[in-house]
Amino acid sequence: MPDRHFLAFDLGAESGRAIVGSLRQNRLTLEEKHRFPTHNGRIAGHLHWNLLSIWEELKTGLRKSAHNGLSLDGIGIDTWGVDYGLIAKTGDLLGNPYMYRDARTNGILERTFARIPREEIFNATGIQFMQLNTLFQLLSMRESLSPILDIADTLLFIPDLLNYLFTGQRKAEFSIASTSQMYDMRRRDWAFELLQRLHLPIHILPPVIPTGTVMGPILKDVADECGVPQIPLIAPGCHDTASAVAAVPAEGDNWCYISSGTWSLMGVEIPSPIVNDKSLKYNYTNEGGIGGSIRFLKNIMGLWLVQECRRQWQKDGHEHSYAELARLAAESKPFTAIINPDHQPFLAPGEMPQKIEQFCKSTRQTIPSSAGAFIRTCLESLALTYRRTLEILQEVTGKRIDVIHIVGGGSQNELLNQMTADACGKTVIAGPAEATAAGNLLVQAMALGDISSLADLRRIVRDSFELKRYEPRNPTPWDSAYSKFRELV
Repeated sequence: MPDRHFLAFDLGAESGRAIVGSLRQNRLTLEEKHRFPTHNGRIAGHLHWNLLSIWEELKTGLRKSAHNGLSLDGIGIDTWGVDYGLIAKTGDLLGNPYMYRDARTNGILERTFARIPREEIFNATGIQFMQLNTLFQLLSMRESLSPILDIADTLLFIPDLLNYLFTGQRKAEFSIASTSQMYDMRRRDWAFELLQRLHLPIHILPPVIPTGTVMGPILKDVADECGVPQIPLIAPGCHDTASAVAAVPAEGDNWCYISSGTWSLMGVEIPSPIVNDKSLKYNYTNEGGIGGSIRFLKNIMGLWLVQECRRQWQKDGHEHSYAELARLAAESKPFTAIINPDHQPFLAPGEMPQKIEQFCKSTRQTIPSSAGAFIRTCLESLALTYRRTLEILQEVTGKRIDVIHIVGGGSQNELLNQMTADACGKTVIAGPAEATAAGNLLVQAMALGDISSLADLRRIVRDSFELKRYEPRNPTPWDSAYSKFRELV
């Protein structure tokens, strides 16, 4: 097989990258060509994504990736879930997309459940309840009598919206559609009846295409502007976690994953959704994966806690690198305090140390007294959350889990990796850090027939990236801390 070269645009809540992957003799090598912030900001009191800025950065990334005559065989885009843009019949974008942390959905869950019981919504979708889900964002538009919802012709999730700008096609990829809480994961179609009962428009919902669909060449005017041929655009796992899970370097069946970054998404890969009383009780989610598989998982607040602490300290004039914060945390006293990472006030940006302090006050715990102590509290609490999540995954699925694979940028946090092994009493395998980009690139290759199966894709990942193994050490202090954690959560 000749060498293949693919371009992955991997966009996260803080930054995006253009990464070229070269597939040679069943080995994947990565080269970052462009890195850029994914800007969001407040307009008229609401948080919005700066879509024009992101779009210009993608075109810059494409130009840089095709520099020196490199021939690209495909382009794929992955982003975070739930957020969307609305398109008019004319093809124009109706406003800047809202950012999922915007406060417009505060209290929306309770108001929605007063109309339709949560059991019925879960039965129709199989998705974890979070106020940021697309369903509740649209309901907040309906509550505010937004005229935009009534004049929209098509809803496109963020990666689908970027695909539209590249190709002109209005389609939703399976994995990203599944994050919306508007898609019936058992019927594999939009939950039309539920949406009609909630008085939401169903004509705006686009066709859903399978993960790995070759959408066709990019538009000629975009290609000409970027100085490239009309390269095929391929829909990988357009939800970044779907691409990351594709690149989990696992073997066998007794494993779970943590896609670790701003969010921690912890779950297992199964053939069909689990929509029952237990998955509802524990508020777990069924999202789409590669080859029509299901990612049965829990969304956990993740390293957002650390990012927001660091951001607040920067604002207050105290600069700390992530490496320095990890060192300070390692040097701090264990178990000063324990927090619930999914405590609702932690969702909104700003003043994270103060919010943690308030949580400790309200639960009558010692307040962390230094930057290291705050970060250690965040990391230990995440590890304890992983332990609880693991217990529930095993209970609901009936699977025995022996290995936890941690992938994504958070897999580079060695302190958290060891804490996870210690807290859960399981072997942890960390890496690759670039799992999302690797999954994006290799799903593109699979779409073009260069890789025959998901098992072969994962073998390529194992052969291409260095992985690090962590074994559990002294469990006793973690057992004691877990008892306290269970009382708080």
